[in-house]
Amino acid sequence: MPQHYPFSAVVDSDEPGSRTDMALALILTTVSPEIGGVLVRGEKGTAKSTIVRALAAVLPRIDVVAGDRFSSDPRDPAPLSPDGPFAHDAPVETRPVRLVELPVGATEDRVLGSLHLERALSEGRTEYEPGLLARAHRGILYVDEVNLLHDHLVDLLLDAAAMGRSTVERDGVSVSHAARFVLVGTMNPEEGELRPQLLDRFGLTVEVRAPRDPGARMEVVRRRMAYDADPDGFAAAYADAERDLTERIGAAQARVADVALSDAALLQIAELCAAFEVDGMRADIVTARTAVAHAAWHGRAEVTTEDVRAAARLALPHRRRRNPFDAPGLDEDLLDEVLGPEPDPDPDPDPTPDGPTDPRPDGGTSYEESNPSHEAHDVPGNGADEPRPDRTPTAAGAASSATTVSGGTPYRARLLTARGTGAGEAGRRSRARTDNGRRIGTSTDGRGPLHLPETIRAAAPHQVARGRAGGALRLLPGDLRRAAREGRESNLVLFCVDASGSMAARRRMEQVKTAILSLLLDAYQRRDKVGLVTFRDGAAELALPPTHSVDIAATRLDALPAGGRTPLAEGLLEAARVIEVERIRDPRRRPLLVVVTDGRATSGRDAVPRSRRAAETVAATGASAVVVDCESGPLRLGLAAVLAEHLRAEHLPVAEVSADALTGAVRDGRAA
Repeated sequence: MPQHYPFSAVVDSDEPGSRTDMALALILTTVSPEIGGVLVRGEKGTAKSTIVRALAAVLPRIDVVAGDRFSSDPRDPAPLSPDGPFAHDAPVETRPVRLVELPVGATEDRVLGSLHLERALSEGRTEYEPGLLARAHRGILYVDEVNLLHDHLVDLLLDAAAMGRSTVERDGVSVSHAARFVLVGTMNPEEGELRPQLLDRFGLTVEVRAPRDPGARMEVVRRRMAYDADPDGFAAAYADAERDLTERIGAAQARVADVALSDAALLQIAELCAAFEVDGMRADIVTARTAVAHAAWHGRAEVTTEDVRAAARLALPHRRRRNPFDAPGLDEDLLDEVLGPEPDPDPDPDPTPDGPTDPRPDGGTSYEESNPSHEAHDVPGNGADEPRPDRTPTAAGAASSATTVSGGTPYRARLLTARGTGAGEAGRRSRARTDNGRRIGTSTDGRGPLHLPETIRAAAPHQVARGRAGGALRLLPGDLRRAAREGRESNLVLFCVDASGSMAARRRMEQVKTAILSLLLDAYQRRDKVGLVTFRDGAAELALPPTHSVDIAATRLDALPAGGRTPLAEGLLEAARVIEVERIRDPRRRPLLVVVTDGRATSGRDAVPRSRRAAETVAATGASAVVVDCESGPLRLGLAAVLAEHLRAEHLPVAEVSADALTGAVRDGRAA
């Protein structure tokens, strides 16, 4: 069976959000690797991973120094390779371009490389074992679900992308090697956004969506089933198209250095970047390089307005200034205003296609569906995990007098953290034992990276008793020591929001929504999972099941109506239920409950005693909590403070949610 679905079989129509843009972006960044890679954003099941994996098969083969583990170019007069130096007549071999996948859960040692433990312990030799960055040199480094990549790995990629080399200084190893690669990342925005520093490092970005046209969707299924039924025959049908595509990429790579970029084209690029208010100069440089690559791809000797337009659509959407929860995109009207309207299509177009061709005799549109073996993680386990876009976050039996108020501009929120020290997924909120961070000692519990010096120190006193008279160090399992590190973890931040009539005053609700938006923005920056419970008019509702997408949470919050009585007990009990369910699904992620209310309970009989019993139920879960007190006016009852006592939570007036309200960060429950 062929390893991957043919690349030329995945190009589709010119429908907005189609995979034509994705294929073009991938090809341009391989024609000119200096562009800086591609970020592909799209909903699940849109063949993001499959197209990327198919790319390497159509790239021209490269020459490398034979036997060199770091893929040095024989034409490079001073290759940065620990295996060098090489003789001028060193043997050369030709091999395919590598596609190296960086798993989201990879360790730092696996990415950078480290001391070769087997040789160090058995032979007493210090030898460097290359990591994924070394293997990806002169190839493609692919990160699926790049938005979920741990921050310490993001830092490593940023350093390598900026410097073009990787430097390792650890465990007695001091090595530098070249690490120039095309960085390709795919992500589903519903699972959370990408850290801004890494987002800017991607030269190009594209949005992909599943086709909406029934005929196109039918073709997706037909091609997927044809490939599954006869992979070899299906690949053979596209062999000529794959070969033609490889030759065209090779010709563009050879031509790109000779493409002329006139002052007029440079001025167009500068005007575009100024019009879209991009920060810094990287956007100008990337757009220029992309326009040159686009001209080379189309066989032109000079950059034209068409090339500049195509480059801007790929290089600028993720760099324009936008509000925190705005989706990336490009204003086509502004693009036309700067460059002029796009010319009408040529009624007699050049028969040479603009992209990879479709060799099907019927000329049908080319699509393919993601390989289930690669994208099984995209299939939802059950409906409760997936946000439902058609569901309006209103409580059951909402009163017709309910009002909707939008929040203001988010501000920098105070840091709220869970009590004590956890052991969850690496993030940027609460204290935790993690695989990265500062070392606070060693442990023997089997967690964390091996700490070689402490392992040798633990074994050294026992070598005579173990009969060692020379040679390799004799180790037993009890000698192994692990580095105990303390860093930060991400949490489940569950918002429990009072949307009742007592909160419905327009000015107060605007202040409340602005505070929650600010906390949501903080959760986005700290890589948290968020959920939203609302209560009003006699009932509570899980308006947003826990998700990594704070954008969806912000959208649901903005549409949240207010009015009716205050079922505080129901809201707290629903929050407790969600916390317990999430503990089963994601036991390592500690919850942080943020209750936004004025503390009044007015729905049903015995509303106040029931709300206090519900608060004690939540407290019994052990979840850390904060009560954001929204009470205002000259006469205050202090009910939110009483609620905080029953919840064993911190009481925080809404005016103090801003980090500027007090100096320093607030740590929930004070670190134990």
